[in-house]
Order: sequence, then C-alpha cells, then structure tokens
Amino acid sequence: MTTMTTCASFHDLRAFAAGGTPAADPFAAGRRALPLHENGAIETGAIDLPAGNGTTEALEGDWFLLAAAGAVTIATDTAEVALGENDSCALPSGSVVTWRADAPATLIYMRYKDAAPGSQPLTAIDLAAPLNPSNAPLAELLVGATPSCRSNTQWRAADGWFNAGVWDSTPYFRKPMRYVHYELMYLLKGSVTFVDESGREGMFRQGDVFIVERDALCSWDSREDVAKVWVIWRKPA
Repeated sequence: MTTMTTCASFHDLRAFAAGGTPAADPFAAGRRALPLHENGAIETGAIDLPAGNGTTEALEGDWFLLAAAGAVTIATDTAEVALGENDSCALPSGSVVTWRADAPATLIYMRYKDAAPGSQPLTAIDLAAPLNPSNAPLAELLVGATPSCRSNTQWRAADGWFNAGVWDSTPYFRKPMRYVHYELMYLLKGSVTFVDESGREGMFRQGDVFIVERDALCSWDSREDVAKVWVIWRKPA
C-alpha cells in the first residue's frame, strides 16, 4: 500500500495497483484513488475489473487508462480499443464506456476531473508512432551534456491542459525542479532516479508506472537512454 509522503513527491502506481479485488462498480464507487497532497483537478489510482462485461454511466472528466494486469476491451459509441497488458488509451469527458474482460484485469487511471466535453474521441496510444525533436530541459538545470529529446503528442484535452504521448531521450542529470504539473510516466526503456526535497529517493525501471505530483521538487538522473508514455496535466500560466 502506498502511504502519504511528507511533501508532494513521486508515487509508484504499479505497486499501488497490485493486489486489488474486482469491484462491482469498478469505474465509479469501486475504483481505488491514490491519496494526493492536493485534492485538485487530478485523480489517479486503480480500477479492478472482474471477468465479464459492463457499461458505465457517462464518465466525468477526461481519462487515461493503462492495462496494468490482464487485458480489456474498451468501447464508446464511436470507437473500440483492445488493451493488452501495458497498452493504454485516453477518452473524453461524457463517454459512456462498455468494457469486457475474459479474466480479471486491473487498469491504472489518471483523470482530469474538470475537463469539458470536446476532447478527441477514444484514442489508443501508439508506441510505434514517429517521434519529432522536442525541447531539452532548461540549460540552467542541467549538469553535464544537453540530451537529445523527441516526443509525439497523441491526445489532447479540449482546453489543452491534459495531454498524452510518447517521449524519449539520451541520458542526462537535471537539478531539482519544482513541478508545476502532474505527470504520469510509464517507462518503455531505461531507468531514472528521482530525489525529492525530503531526500526520499526512488529508481524506476522499464515497465514501471509512476506519477509525480504538482509542487514536487525533484531531481532527474537517467544514465541510459529512456523512453516513456507520458500523461501531463498543466494549467497554462
């Protein structure tokens, strides 16, 4: 079980999601939310699905879903996505979701609670999509060589605040930075070590899923090439 840290920090979502029990109303009352320091625009946690199928009420907010264990098919009135283990998708506020699973499955989710209708339709995150050059971390935060970074934004909320995609980078060390956003990351390749302002250290490796809270003060140390699926909520300045 993940416990509350003394400051806004990083949290291992795959560890939090493990060991859940299938719920009767998995997308609503039955979902498990991770405690966060700020009860604001973002909620994250786990959804435990029993074998079988079901239909939700219209979902509040935009959602990102990642199959942490098992497989599930997610459908709306406009699209259908089959999620094998570690596959992911995003869907817009107001979606009525029909799901089916041949065996119990667990989803990791991140929800933008206040999203307005009008985002993209149900969209699978494509790990094979081409990546384009993207900005490196700020020069004043870097120690050592400037990395080469690439990204592909594949899903955007209607207001542009909640987005998802794929990113990769060569190794780099970044001094502690105050996060002005929430970021969920699923590591596709490599490893990265974080240290927060309390001195708590955590290393995440290929296959791990974790979130960094808004207002966390964390360093980044990756000593090998890294690739990830990312989901970011950032309110414009």
